[in-house]
Amino acid sequence: MSRERIIVAITGASGHIYGIRLLETLRELQVETHLVMSRSAVVALAHETDLKLKDVQQRADVVYGNDDMAAAISSGSFRTRGMIVAPCTTKTLGEIASGACSTLVSRAADVTLKERRRLVLMVRETPLHLGHCRNMVAVTEFGAVVMPPVPAFYPRPRSIDEIVDHTVGRALDLFDIDTGRFRRWKEAEGPASG
Repeated sequence: MSRERIIVAITGASGHIYGIRLLETLRELQVETHLVMSRSAVVALAHETDLKLKDVQQRADVVYGNDDMAAAISSGSFRTRGMIVAPCTTKTLGEIASGACSTLVSRAADVTLKERRRLVLMVRETPLHLGHCRNMVAVTEFGAVVMPPVPAFYPRPRSIDEIVDHTVGRALDLFDIDTGRFRRWKEAEGPASG
């Protein structure tokens, strides 16, 4: 593998900006991205952004249809660093938790887990019922990282972009990729006095 590769999936939950910013950030860092979007993601895109589907797809290196079960990312022999689902619906979470892979998003996530690669699920739902919580426990037991996109306020963000950059940066930290785009806890304070 000549370049690092990460699969980015975008599903129909609110929070498309996270997946879009992941694609933009990974491109800047020269990480090859493989994008798959659910049907509901395509519908929701118009509600949350002014972007067209092609605008999002152009931010990725390779794009797959969600019904393309023969895509490269559906096989464990296709090497990647892992996968991020941003945002991740509770429907997608449930499919991954059950192993019922009816779409390329859930199949690629299942492959990521079976190959013991990093899978980050930015689950975007609130409030949660017990079934959601049990599915989060199940995928965690399988090796996934559940990372709801909860904003941090210690860096005192002044814009939505700063909140998104912080969350995306923390998600990529899970792949040991430093974006350099957000302030870390205590880093800006300098050495302790005393």
